[in-house]
Amino acid sequence: MKFFAAGLLILLLVPNVLLGAERSVALDEVLILALERNHLVSGAAYEKQAAEEGAAASRSRYLPRITFDEAFSASDLPTRVFMMKLDQGRFTANDFAIGNLNTPSSTTDFRTSLSLEQPLFDLGIGYGREMAQREAERMGERFEGRREDVGFAVYAAYLGVQRAKAVLAAAEKDVAEAREHLRVAKVRNEQGAGLKSDELRARTFLSEMEERNITALNDLKLAKMRLALAVGGDAGDSLDIRGDVTAEAFRLDEAEVVGTAVANRRDLKGAEKGVERAEAAVGLARSAWFPTVYGGASVQMNDRDVPFGHDNDGWSAGVNLRWEIFDGLGRSHNSARARAERDAANQYREQLRKEIELQVRESILRRAEAGKRLEVARHALLAAEEGTRLVNKRFANGLATMVELLDAQSSLNRARTGLVERETDHLLATARIYHAAGIFLKEMTQ
Repeated sequence: MKFFAAGLLILLLVPNVLLGAERSVALDEVLILALERNHLVSGAAYEKQAAEEGAAASRSRYLPRITFDEAFSASDLPTRVFMMKLDQGRFTANDFAIGNLNTPSSTTDFRTSLSLEQPLFDLGIGYGREMAQREAERMGERFEGRREDVGFAVYAAYLGVQRAKAVLAAAEKDVAEAREHLRVAKVRNEQGAGLKSDELRARTFLSEMEERNITALNDLKLAKMRLALAVGGDAGDSLDIRGDVTAEAFRLDEAEVVGTAVANRRDLKGAEKGVERAEAAVGLARSAWFPTVYGGASVQMNDRDVPFGHDNDGWSAGVNLRWEIFDGLGRSHNSARARAERDAANQYREQLRKEIELQVRESILRRAEAGKRLEVARHALLAAEEGTRLVNKRFANGLATMVELLDAQSSLNRARTGLVERETDHLLATARIYHAAGIFLKEMTQ
């Protein structure tokens, strides 16, 4: 509830959060914005709405059809003239004359009718309604799955900004330390204790670090643009983050995550709805072997001279049974096709279930791998810091060369960036487990 309350507050108080100056948004806020503004979520919502309207339309076939019709005709055909005059109530004894019957004068007719048709027995309506309902449910699962996907993409974009900021901070520190190395090299050269080549190497190293800093600045700008785009902003919009994501203990074991995935993955639920829809399609194909019974009634007015006129009126009512005895084996082939499509849907669902289980197990292994890499990166940074400190001391005492100092500094720079990468990978690996299990939004919005 806190998550949705925060989202409502954002939408009310910050309606143009992506417009104008760059703004900072927390993770829970950016997820709310994405689920409200992202075009992929909106598109899936419209698809869901369309399927629901289709299901509602299929239910309407149980209700009567009422049609209004106004038709005009003119003819001198004997049978048509005969029936027009009868319908208009204008038939006279003179019309029975042989000459008038065989070669009547042309006449006109305006026919106004109101008709009703009511299905009394049609198995196809029920199966068609069930197919439409299952399709609506499948699109509903697809909508929820799209929300999960967009939420995960936004989380990854948020981490991208967090990573880019950390890399930029490391790059700025690298530049500051490179400047200090250049200063020391200049002083030693001026005092005659160093070489001009050391100063040149230090200057080249500083240029390289400044280039990396420029790249880090651009990477941060692009990361903010990607985050804004993921939230639903326009190309070129920028969105900053407020607060870093920190690692949390993973609470589920492998068996529990696999079971959760099978129970919660929206694409698997959608596949199950697809199987149910295919089963209904088998019933629809089978229903073609049964008769249909429809009732109907109509009232009619006819007039010779004006539309909607009333020279005469009448009504009719009846019931119609239609049973197709032979259709050239079309129903047999349609039934076989529907069964094959149902079996295919079953196979696809089973394969998807196995792939989901594999995805979950792989994501758990990758998280453990990311954890080990993070541990190695932390040790590597400590070792690089200590190594650089020792080389700095040796260099100050004339026991190490500038090449050794810059090599140690390069190792430290790589260790800093490597730690940032490993921390981001570990956070993303944890989120990927939740996404693979179909519970990303649930876990991220608690």
